[in-house]
Amino acid sequence: MPDITNKRVAVLATNGFEQSELEVPVEKLREAGATVHVIAPRGSEITGWQGKDWGNPVTVDRQLSDISADDYDALVLPGGQINPDLLRVEPAAIQLIKDFNAQKKVIGAICHAPWLLIEAGIAAGREMTSYPSIRTDLKNAGAIVHDEEVVVDEGIVTSRNPDDLPAFCSKLIEEIAEGRHEKRAA
Repeated sequence: MPDITNKRVAVLATNGFEQSELEVPVEKLREAGATVHVIAPRGSEITGWQGKDWGNPVTVDRQLSDISADDYDALVLPGGQINPDLLRVEPAAIQLIKDFNAQKKVIGAICHAPWLLIEAGIAAGREMTSYPSIRTDLKNAGAIVHDEEVVVDEGIVTSRNPDDLPAFCSKLIEEIAEGRHEKRAA
């Protein structure tokens, strides 16, 4: 496993994130040595969604208004239906994603989280995957869509669902270790 000891990763989420899609990447990134902060638009904790009901609360480390892309090496966007749908109407969340992209930093999005990449205007022309129900949205936004467990396009890492978490986390760690992806268009 690559060592990402000196790397800082922001995990942007709000209530309704898919429990495992936040907790597993946080755990795996920390195991690989990264400093990981859960970022939310507001509040000291957010609650996940697990199965057919609310999951467990997670402590928020930083407020969205208090951070910038300059503070981190990578951004992770957990899925679930509720979380990205709420975040895509948060102007500060979309601006943060745009800023990470402009700085050519790693962005990981799983499940429904590619909605946020669409909203940020960075899906067009990119190879991506997602949860099946939003693949048409990705295609309509100009993405080249695949049905694979993980797809990487110049530091943008996408996956389909919780079953893909091992591949998603492994690729995230690999891409973070590589650093900025200078070929990516801003």
